[in-house]
Amino acid sequence: MALIRFALRVLSTIALAVATILAVLDATRSIATSKLVLTPLGRSWTDLAPTSLAAARETVTAHAPWLWDSVIVGILALPGFLVFLVLALVLQALGSKPKRFRGPSIV
Repeated sequence: MALIRFALRVLSTIALAVATILAVLDATRSIATSKLVLTPLGRSWTDLAPTSLAAARETVTAHAPWLWDSVIVGILALPGFLVFLVLALVLQALGSKPKRFRGPSIV
């Protein structure tokens, strides 16, 4: 169980690093254009590796066609840094040790 928690925390750190990189890219673009720029995850993925996005779409639609249009398209429309930040927080929460309940304290 400790190894799984460790792996989740490592993945959380990686997701947080990606979120930071995407946030810095958006901040740089915002400064350059003098207006707020929030790049959707789908655009960032297309710019980075368009063939892998197409492959992911083909794979998902082959197994669960409803999933692509109803869920994944919505996620790809969100700002990339936000998606990875939420992912990092969820992975960190799953990888943390559960709080030990010690019962009520008598003062």
